[in-house]
Amino acid sequence: MPADSDRLQRKLAAILYADVAGYSRLTGEDEEGTHRRLSAYLDAIAAAIEGYRGKVLHYAGDAVLADFTTVSDALTCAAAIQEDLKARNQDLADDRKVQFRIGVNLGEVIADRGEIYGDGVNVAARLESLAKPGGICISGTVYDAIGNKLPLDYEFLGEQTVKNIDKPVRAYAARLSSSATLPAPMARVETSRRRGLITGGVVALVLIAIAAIAWLTPWGPTTQRPSKEGTVLSLPDRPSIAVLPFVNLSTDPQQEYFSDGITNDIITDLSKFSSLFVIASNSVFAYKGKAVKIQDVGRDLGVRYVLEGSVQKSGEQVRVNAQLIEATTGRHMWAERYERDLHDLFAVQDNIVQSIVGALAVKVAEVERERVMRKGTANLEAYDYVLRGRAYRSRITRSDNLEARKMFQRAIELDPNYDAAYTGLGWTYRVAVAHGWTEFLDEALQQSLDLAQHALRLQDSADAHHLLGSIYLVRGQYDLASQELGHAIALNPNDSDSLAGLGQVMLYTGKTNEAVRAYETVLRFNPDIDADKLYEFGIAYYLQAQYDKAVNTLERGKAKNPNYAFIHAVLAAAYAQAGRPADAAREAGMVRRLDPFFEVASFGTRFRNPTDQAHIADGLRKAGLK
Repeated sequence: MPADSDRLQRKLAAILYADVAGYSRLTGEDEEGTHRRLSAYLDAIAAAIEGYRGKVLHYAGDAVLADFTTVSDALTCAAAIQEDLKARNQDLADDRKVQFRIGVNLGEVIADRGEIYGDGVNVAARLESLAKPGGICISGTVYDAIGNKLPLDYEFLGEQTVKNIDKPVRAYAARLSSSATLPAPMARVETSRRRGLITGGVVALVLIAIAAIAWLTPWGPTTQRPSKEGTVLSLPDRPSIAVLPFVNLSTDPQQEYFSDGITNDIITDLSKFSSLFVIASNSVFAYKGKAVKIQDVGRDLGVRYVLEGSVQKSGEQVRVNAQLIEATTGRHMWAERYERDLHDLFAVQDNIVQSIVGALAVKVAEVERERVMRKGTANLEAYDYVLRGRAYRSRITRSDNLEARKMFQRAIELDPNYDAAYTGLGWTYRVAVAHGWTEFLDEALQQSLDLAQHALRLQDSADAHHLLGSIYLVRGQYDLASQELGHAIALNPNDSDSLAGLGQVMLYTGKTNEAVRAYETVLRFNPDIDADKLYEFGIAYYLQAQYDKAVNTLERGKAKNPNYAFIHAVLAAAYAQAGRPADAAREAGMVRRLDPFFEVASFGTRFRNPTDQAHIADGLRKAGLK
């Protein structure tokens, strides 16, 4: 028996779980208007919860989890929310109403660090899915506790068998009686806390949507500096370089997208030279806004050279400073200042890239040089909108993805032959699928595919091939995915995202050793690798039965994204296989809290080799998951 101090705290709680009905359909028809209404409705829900003495625990995109001390407060609050939202929807057309389903349960939960999880929460989530839009579904424990205390009518829905719960659950539909009134809430408090919770840690359903599809997307720059784990990175066998984010010297902070865009374009252009080794953008953007020593950057990223610079845009003028430094000695290899008309910006970028190649005495193939010189557009305004679109897309929120789409569409209007604008627009549909922001997955993927193919008809580019490969990965068309990702790497030999995609192909087709080698190479190009790639890398180690390496890799991923339910799942399996049952149980508990709908049988269905899926299922069950 564990000591009292080691036991998890449990309590009896009344749990309210609310989620939007048909949100993806609503956003598909009017994304911006739906988002505005949802934000206002969530604020109203938060105010009602606090007004009825409840506590909002977290948000998961369009879902809310809250707990109450008394079941009467929880059910009164649920009824008050539905009455309020009914009034708010009254003047809207039926197909524009934002309606919530609400589940209420009374049960024992585990309380840990301000969160609750366990069967009590899982039942509430399941009841929510049984409710009608605008309705409430309660458990038998709630019904028994309430009796006739509230002016509500109830309809018995029978014994419901719900996933991950051993015994059937009695369920009732609850609604406010005709002409009845509810007890008034306490004075409502400021609801800005919701916004803080949203940005601080979204969990559950959004993560479920991401993990259930189980594919990678090119996430934008992170803000976390690469970790120093004592590993000394040896220098590559060819000239190696990191391009630090160019500093925005404009008085307008809104110009950050412009300086970041130039940085990314220089990285992309240098990456096209097979004779160079170029660090990926999200690893260098970890240094953005920080005072760093060039020697430290070179050591952390394992490169010999570092490029740094600044950008100042003012009206139709642009000033760019750039200098190339040998990291080991601090010696300046090359420096230049450009003061040009904005229309000369492409020429400035080309000059910087060619100067670096010259300073490093690198021999380049003429085809690579020509590829770098091709810009896709001569329209500076269209280019500016593409930079804005990339900046919005990198933030990975529903509303920012919508804004990114508008930027790319505007770029296409300005230059209908601009391939990067079509590719960028295609990525917005691909990202929407990855995050469950659309009910129409096939249609969105087809739009993304059509845009990528159109971009390739305009110009052969690594990014468009990468997008196509990503789409084929989603569809399980691994041969086509491998072909497209191979094209992307041929055009951009330093493309760590496409290489990670190839690692996925190897992983899901049973070529585990090749997958590990691919991910190890990705990690060298991109030392600040994101949680999604660490997740895949951890699975590859797991399938090799290298459980300690899997644990170390997945723990790194968990540190970057503590709310990624599937990282916790594979980590639980790895701990179980490594003979660490207490750690496995802890991670399994996190899976149940973050993903009430988790099922072992549904996990890993993308693996072509049945023994790989069975191997993971074995570890998950040893960890106590069902």
